[in-house]
Amino acid sequence: MKKTKQIEKNAKTVNKYLKSKLKGNPKKLYDAAGHLIVNGGKRLRPYMVIRSCQILGGNSSNAMPAASAVEMVHNFTLVHDDIMDNDEMRHGVPTVHKKFGMPIAILAGDVLFSKAFQVITDSKLSPIAVTQLVSRLAKGCVDVCEGQLLDVKMAEEGRIPTQSDYITMVSKKTAALFDVSCAMGAICATDKDNDISNLSSFGRNLGIAFQITDDLIGVMGDPKITKKPVGNDLREGKKSLPILMAIKSAKGNDKKIILKAFGNSKISKNELNKAVEVIRSLNIEENVRKQALKYADKAEKSLSKYSGPAKEELISLLDFVVKRSV
Repeated sequence: MKKTKQIEKNAKTVNKYLKSKLKGNPKKLYDAAGHLIVNGGKRLRPYMVIRSCQILGGNSSNAMPAASAVEMVHNFTLVHDDIMDNDEMRHGVPTVHKKFGMPIAILAGDVLFSKAFQVITDSKLSPIAVTQLVSRLAKGCVDVCEGQLLDVKMAEEGRIPTQSDYITMVSKKTAALFDVSCAMGAICATDKDNDISNLSSFGRNLGIAFQITDDLIGVMGDPKITKKPVGNDLREGKKSLPILMAIKSAKGNDKKIILKAFGNSKISKNELNKAVEVIRSLNIEENVRKQALKYADKAEKSLSKYSGPAKEELISLLDFVVKRSV
């Protein structure tokens, strides 16, 4: 796929820059900080930073510090997420705390967070642009933390949250960094508030569409692609949009089958597969895709006044994100 090749090419450039910035002593600390980076990841957020700069006529080299900063923050959140969730694998390799131990993993996350701001302040951009970039990234980090806690609270509560609750949570937990990525790319190219706002809106709505689609894959995804069992999110009791919609729309015995599997770590493979088939029969995939497309359409409208290759690549990114197969 052409889009995949473009993203992979961009990822190689970003990876080279990231590796150059994540060096130091003690070496083990930097090995831990770079562990997830060298072992996978599409670098979607840096891709968005660079294309958002280019859509406004900016130079991609000016956006590289911001692109790497966003990726460092993203990886910081992954390290700490894995600690909170006690996950053992990511990208097909042991998580940072499993490979290096808890103390080093926490410090590795802290290094990634700190380095993100350092690479921005060390860039050759104007002082005004640097201040704006730091401010945007800091706000994005706060939003991610708030969103993470909303997710934790949602999981702990006995009630089934509303779709509105879910959107509020993913707007912060996931979409905030997509929003920040596009806004920071724009800041690397212009000081016009309207352009920065348009790109910010694109990123925010793309991020919501991304998470909705990701959650669909988490319920119905092919294990060969996801590296997780079918219905994994259902078994783990994740209150994602597909599961919320399935519980709300199911009736009678169908509802009992879904609820029996929901959050049941001891459910048999056969019963879990049965619950997933019930969800499929409710046309949940079609309804969830419609929700993702609604936000993708909002994102596309944010770029209506622009033209050129960078715009086309951002628009095609919407298709890549929303039409991912399960």
